[in-house]
Amino acid sequence: MKRRLLLLLPLLVFLGMGFFLYRGLGMDPSARDSALLAQKFPAFSLSTLKDPSRHVDESLLEGEITLVNVWAEWCPTCKEEMPQLLTLAERGVRLVGINYKDTRAKGQEFLDEFGDPFEVNIFDPDGDLGFELGVYGVPETFLVDTKSIIRYKHTGYITPGDVEQVMKEVEKWQ
Repeated sequence: MKRRLLLLLPLLVFLGMGFFLYRGLGMDPSARDSALLAQKFPAFSLSTLKDPSRHVDESLLEGEITLVNVWAEWCPTCKEEMPQLLTLAERGVRLVGINYKDTRAKGQEFLDEFGDPFEVNIFDPDGDLGFELGVYGVPETFLVDTKSIIRYKHTGYITPGDVEQVMKEVEKWQ
């Protein structure tokens, strides 16, 4: 009897793992809420993309509702997202970019080609700030309130259809 139980144990473990893995396939990772929602934006001190001698820190985000967009030149969906970010900027939304795991030259070429809706671009070549934000793929966008609290996160690129939803979130926190 014990021998039969020992033979069935690996099968039961395999079936249990298979169930959880199968269940995970149906989950949408972009629907996960950020662990940083309702938390203060992480502390940082980094240079800007345009000017290596200009350093900015988290105080940049205080006093004004800001969309912080994490993007990279090597990201194809970031190129698709740029028209929507330009639209948001035209509608009066303050945007701050985080150029993630890129080079200055490539990041600047990207902005020259696709437009620059950002008031400031933070240069994050090693991805340290992205790591602190829990970024697992670009683009990702965070809405930060006037006290530097993260209030909303949009995972993936902002589609033309998402612009109104993002505007509602911005207006909600003004």
